[in-house]
Amino acid sequence: MALIGSERKYTGRVIHLDVETVRFPDGSTGQLEMIRHPGAAAVVPMLDDPATPDPRVLLIRQFRHAAGGVIWEIPAGRLDPGEQPEQCARRELLEETGMRASRLERLTTIFTTPGFTDERIHLFVAGGLEEGQHQREHDEFLELCPTPWSEVLALIERGEIQDGKTLVSLLYLQAFRAPGRGQTR
Repeated sequence: MALIGSERKYTGRVIHLDVETVRFPDGSTGQLEMIRHPGAAAVVPMLDDPATPDPRVLLIRQFRHAAGGVIWEIPAGRLDPGEQPEQCARRELLEETGMRASRLERLTTIFTTPGFTDERIHLFVAGGLEEGQHQREHDEFLELCPTPWSEVLALIERGEIQDGKTLVSLLYLQAFRAPGRGQTR
């Protein structure tokens, strides 16, 4: 696919909207509406060593207007200009939970909705947490919820965790890091 032309239709604080004319793989052309986003980072804060029998994760319950209420999430936020994903993960962890991590490990990077946005979220897991003071933004309304890993999995199974970045991060950990059963890799 090749970009033929692009017109910025909206410039916002968080996103930009472009209408792009593209050449598709079969040679035809068309227009696509694309939301441009600077990217984000999200972090799973592990309160206990993952090798303990039922380690706790610090989940948050956060009000989200688009979701119509409060949802389960992990700390996350938008990358500032020039900011590296690891820096963003550490900053968001501190801002939202008041925690500082002595260890931060990259899990993976995902596209959120590649049909209409270029947003990527870089996923991390944090350990060696030390309590500090949160620095939430004025529009962040959240509750900290230390949750045993067994309950995290039950929340997923019951469909109570619906946030994509949170689901991918937690299920990635379950598949490849095996919390509560020691490290598998």
